[in-house]
Amino acid sequence: MFKKIIIANRGEIACRVIATAKRMGIATVAVYSDADAEALFVQMADEAVRLGPPPSRESYLLGDKIIEIAKQTGAEALHPGYGFLSENKDFARHCEEAGIAFIGPKYEAIAAMGDKIASKKLAQQAGVSTIPGYNDPIDTPEQAVEIAKGIGYPVMIKASAGGGGKGLRVAYNDKEAAEGFELCRSEARNSFGDDRVFIEKFVEQPRHIEIQVLGDAHGNVVYLNERECSLQRRHQKVLEEAPSPFISAETRKAMGEQAVALAKAVGYQSAGTVEFVVGKNQDFYFLEMNTRLQVEHPVTECITGLDLVEQMIRVAAGEPLAFTQDEVKCEGWAIECRINAEDPFRNFLPSTGRLVRFSPPKADLFAGQATTDYGVRVDTGVVDGGEISMYYDSMIAKLIVHGKDRDDAIARMREALNGFVVRGVQSNVLFEAALLENPRFASGDFNTGFIAEEYADGFAPDTVKHKDPYFLVAMAARLHMWYRNRAQGLQGPFWEGFIRLPKREFVVCVLGREGNNQYYTVNLGEVALHQPMLVIVHTPEGPFTYHMLTERMIGDVRVSGTANGKPFTVQMERGHERNPLITRVVHNGTQMDSIVMGTHTAELHKLMPYKAPPDMSKFTLSPMPGLLTEVSVKPGQKVQAGERLAVIEAMKMENILFANADGVVKEIKAQPGESLAVDQAIIEFE
Repeated sequence: MFKKIIIANRGEIACRVIATAKRMGIATVAVYSDADAEALFVQMADEAVRLGPPPSRESYLLGDKIIEIAKQTGAEALHPGYGFLSENKDFARHCEEAGIAFIGPKYEAIAAMGDKIASKKLAQQAGVSTIPGYNDPIDTPEQAVEIAKGIGYPVMIKASAGGGGKGLRVAYNDKEAAEGFELCRSEARNSFGDDRVFIEKFVEQPRHIEIQVLGDAHGNVVYLNERECSLQRRHQKVLEEAPSPFISAETRKAMGEQAVALAKAVGYQSAGTVEFVVGKNQDFYFLEMNTRLQVEHPVTECITGLDLVEQMIRVAAGEPLAFTQDEVKCEGWAIECRINAEDPFRNFLPSTGRLVRFSPPKADLFAGQATTDYGVRVDTGVVDGGEISMYYDSMIAKLIVHGKDRDDAIARMREALNGFVVRGVQSNVLFEAALLENPRFASGDFNTGFIAEEYADGFAPDTVKHKDPYFLVAMAARLHMWYRNRAQGLQGPFWEGFIRLPKREFVVCVLGREGNNQYYTVNLGEVALHQPMLVIVHTPEGPFTYHMLTERMIGDVRVSGTANGKPFTVQMERGHERNPLITRVVHNGTQMDSIVMGTHTAELHKLMPYKAPPDMSKFTLSPMPGLLTEVSVKPGQKVQAGERLAVIEAMKMENILFANADGVVKEIKAQPGESLAVDQAIIEFE
């Protein structure tokens, strides 16, 4: 077994590999960019060596430099994680030539499967079901349009070396095919250094289901069941689960056997994933093979009790698999939510900055374990006070739960998300919670178009209707009273010569869009130590009564307790950037903003006119922090709706801004090369 390994990656996956290595008694070497000098994975590793400046091409993509560091530190093997160089066949070959074991498949397998065009041809030869399409590189937009018309719309335009949603577009007509081709080629060139693009038929209402395989150097290959990865946004996975609520045992076996056949055809060694698109009748087609560890591997670890990183290390060290196909477990149900730094209220655009507060829910399962126990696991590479950089992907953490069945796993995940606190940057925690509350998800009735269908108009704070909205009103009043009691204790009963008695009746004004507010009178009972407080919310439907027992609330964003004997966890805050009087309550995917006030103040508040926000319709604003790389128009130019205006680069993705309406450019407010803030003006129209 190896005595020391080097991790050619960063963030969460570097921490993940280090956790297993420590348990196995293997020393670790981390490499880092200047942006990651204080990162958690650097602190966890036994040794850490600087690579270079923050951009990936000047640090984490410097394969030769990483190999040289491995030699200098005496590392016998290298784990590439996922992304960066993990599926770079030349890097894997150079590692082997340098005498450093590559903890992944041999470079021949990476070459065969990493090229989506070649892998599809190999899959056909191995007897694996494949999607109709054009499997050779396409040179021009005109050629792409002709091929797409021949296959029949809709089609999927894909970069041969693509992955992670980059270099991929769906086209429904000639215009989208031409534009998609150019965008895919540009993204692929920038992200992978390979701009080859091909086209295949897009299967409508598809499921995205993948089979985890594991092979060794002795010809043994097994499949470790499937993962359901159909909940995607912009072709990037949002939530994964294992097993799938859709496929039958017969389909699982057939898909698994085809995945094993493909792996054996290329002499696959290590962990890998064969991805399939599955139709509504459970007909399935080969999509691609990822020759690396997947982001969502923890759900497979939960149901099988296997540590996949450990298995990869053992295979790379020449050990045979210690189990057979018949011994692979499938116990319970696991779900993973990707917690990303993105703003769900701004069409999920990236959010960068410092994590003012990062407090995940309490975990009782941990990376590097080999167990099928039930519980909560958090895989992350950040800490409280850390920074989410614009140079890398947006992932903050992975939240994983393992339950006895799907309903149990959903309940565990819902409660864990309620207690996941992220402040300083925007996150998709609320959106993930909303998915868990959606009836279609609960029933298992979804496909890869689910998010686009359910949230066609975007995601808004009031998108999710709470099953008991008056509970949120009661919590807002309870928090307000807690703060008043504290103020009473600090100031004493006298203020300006008057005796101030603690109030027990308030009005909660729930803020609605465009001033459409709702007012509820709330009465609160006496406070007794370790005893529930009676809270009555008066509504047009009659009074709603809650017996509430809560833990300490002041200073805690996360508040737990019981209401009418049932446990809950909510997130609550006082003060907001647009109004310091706002009390925000977040629970089960619903976010409620309110102002809590006395009865007389409430009557006056109802008379206040609604103040509309300033009209910014004549400006093109930056929807995210990022680098302005292109301004496509100039002052005096006439612009038509849908015309390209500017390009912003953030977190390795190009974001193109288009004109919403016809107009004439008055002034350019920002220049290419400028770092933009959210809502910063780029273009002004007449």
